[in-house]
Amino acid sequence: MSDLGTRSASQVLRTFLPQQTADLRGGIYRVTDWPGAAPLSIDDASVRRRLLREIHLWEQNANDSGFAADLRRQQRLEVVELDTGRGVAVERYPRVWLCPRCKRVGRDHNRPCVCGNSRWGQLHFLGFHECGAVGEPRIPRCPTHDEVELVGTTSTRTSDLRFVCPRCHLQLQKGLGFQQCQGCRQGGLHWNVHKARTAYTPRGMVMVNPARPERMQALGAAGGPAKALDWVLDGMQAHSPTTVTGLPSASELRAQLLANNMAPAMVDVLVQQAAQMGQLAQANASTPLDTAPTNRREAVEQEAVDIALALGEARMTISHLTASPGSMLANRYANDYPAAIQRAGLAGVDLVESFPVLNVMYGYTRGDSDPASCRLVPFRHPKREGYRLLGDLAETEALLVRLDPLRVARWLTARGHGLPGWSPGDEDARQVRAVIAAASDIPGPGDMPATPTVGADILTLVHSYAHRMIRQTAVFAGIDRDALNEYLVPSHLGFFLYASPRGDFVLGGLQSVFETNLDQLLDTVTTAESRCPLDPGCARGAGACSACLHLGETSCRAYNTFLDRRGLFAAGGYLR
Repeated sequence: MSDLGTRSASQVLRTFLPQQTADLRGGIYRVTDWPGAAPLSIDDASVRRRLLREIHLWEQNANDSGFAADLRRQQRLEVVELDTGRGVAVERYPRVWLCPRCKRVGRDHNRPCVCGNSRWGQLHFLGFHECGAVGEPRIPRCPTHDEVELVGTTSTRTSDLRFVCPRCHLQLQKGLGFQQCQGCRQGGLHWNVHKARTAYTPRGMVMVNPARPERMQALGAAGGPAKALDWVLDGMQAHSPTTVTGLPSASELRAQLLANNMAPAMVDVLVQQAAQMGQLAQANASTPLDTAPTNRREAVEQEAVDIALALGEARMTISHLTASPGSMLANRYANDYPAAIQRAGLAGVDLVESFPVLNVMYGYTRGDSDPASCRLVPFRHPKREGYRLLGDLAETEALLVRLDPLRVARWLTARGHGLPGWSPGDEDARQVRAVIAAASDIPGPGDMPATPTVGADILTLVHSYAHRMIRQTAVFAGIDRDALNEYLVPSHLGFFLYASPRGDFVLGGLQSVFETNLDQLLDTVTTAESRCPLDPGCARGAGACSACLHLGETSCRAYNTFLDRRGLFAAGGYLR
């Protein structure tokens, strides 16, 4: 077992995963298991749906190890969290023993080196292949003296390594040589230091998952995804979908009855009877979402469910902020906040005091990161059939930021996109939200459309705005930039900006900004320096780099793709 000390859950989830190597107690170890890991309460259908979206590129290239097919046929799936009392099980690996004093390569670390040293180190190079297999270097020994010494240990390039006999100085090998992959037998192993990203790349996702299952049950009873979508399209005027008053619509009543496992034929009868008796709400005007492809509507509904579950009962809007009448703060809430929100091109900013975020690591890859050339190795259960994914469920503070749909529609049309069902001058916000959602085929993880689409431009706009706001919020909230994260809901023109969970408490930095100087933050996002220190090169290239928009990997799960300052600040930009 390994004591993980003060490492946070997020650190463990990225550095102590099965088959991953780590530096511990002066040696190199490989994680073999998470003993005593406890199952987390998750919504199974939501996790499967999100996983299929995450791994679709590996599935398309037949490199998913059958994971997608198993998910669809309901193969057993569980998400577990670390037992901090037991830590992780590890073993020494690679087992190529190197004397730190004389640099001899030994056979048995239980015996002292010929130089007298009894504490062995390890050669920090590992062999790996895109199929997921690993191997240890094979070091030849002197045929006369049965010894070998490493020369050139300060280099990370394997070609600089030389193995010689310490007695006769015969060169035995330069580099680590060719070694066939024992996993797929399709080519040789690649050599690199064991901590290199190519040696082990964790694959994970973040999703909204309420810690209390009754939240999902309450949403299902209120009408499920259809109800959540209607609530979001209406501008989230009610506190949550479960608090919307009035008669249910036909689709909401149908969803409620089906959620109670009632037979579809009986559901049809009851819905018809309710309509005849006037017990159904008048249906909203039809929108393009009503005729959108099924997979697109499901994606839009799922994002609406994410928003509904995230807000739960812990949502605070600008209208909820109160201060002593006549005070400076009261004037700020009544006048400065709404004006700043409008200048920033937003429909609203809400505080979420308990944002339920689930981090899940579902597997790893080795070698090239392109799904077309590397195999995804999902985490299987060590003792039975099925999969055991590793996760961390926590609640933290967050801000929900929603862009103004009318302003987005005008921005899209200015970029040459058509929006069937909307024309300039139409001020119906509900209709505009539905039109944009129906037209936005949001690219999935790894997808890079060859030509700009509505979905790609929406994702780039929302993602760029999120990065811009994270970089400014870090200053106002006094939180390290890498401790702020994003969760995008681009189909609904929004994103969550949340603080990384830190144990069992919430720092309160985002709440402080929300309650005291949100207007200053938004004005800074809008008016602060928008040029990049690396311009004109950055502006002529991707329009985003580490000096202006990029964030660390822990903050941006999209690996800093779909980012462009020009969509915000160039001529005709969203914030111009």
